[in-house]
Amino acid sequence: MKISGKEAYYLMLREFPDIMNINDMCKALSVSTKTGYKLLQEGKINAIKVGRTYRIPKVHVLAYLKIVSQVQTA
Repeated sequence: MKISGKEAYYLMLREFPDIMNINDMCKALSVSTKTGYKLLQEGKINAIKVGRTYRIPKVHVLAYLKIVSQVQTA
């Protein structure tokens, strides 16, 4: 059974805000904070750095999980 990106967005990440911080992302992926930062620093998950914090859109997490196709960034 294959689900669409929109269905996955609502089923998997509905309890999280549209723009997640590192703690939200780690909780959603069930990984440690250290692993979360490693994923961001290696560019496996795209994020926006605002000051000293990262902001991660949900769609980038779904792209990392290969549920939706790659996200184009401007």
